[in-house]
Amino acid sequence: MTREEQAAWGRIGGLTANARHGGDAMTAGARRGFRERFEREVDPEGRLDPAERSQRADRAMRAHMLRLARASAQARAANRRSPPHATSGEAS
Repeated sequence: MTREEQAAWGRIGGLTANARHGGDAMTAGARRGFRERFEREVDPEGRLDPAERSQRADRAMRAHMLRLARASAQARAANRRSPPHATSGEAS
């Protein structure tokens, strides 16, 4: 089976699973774990009021996403500044 065929079957399988179960249901565990990571980060001993812990976790997650967005923007800017590189097998 070629890579293109494998990719096509992978897309078919992903779309079929999503159609049967829904994207939210398929990723619920991962999203819950991601959220819990920030709750543990802001309240490792579990002493905060749940509402306060949730609010702080929201802020920690927003800060995390902003750091990711900044790093992505910097990488894109660096890619625009650098000339394209020849890959192996290509003539220079």
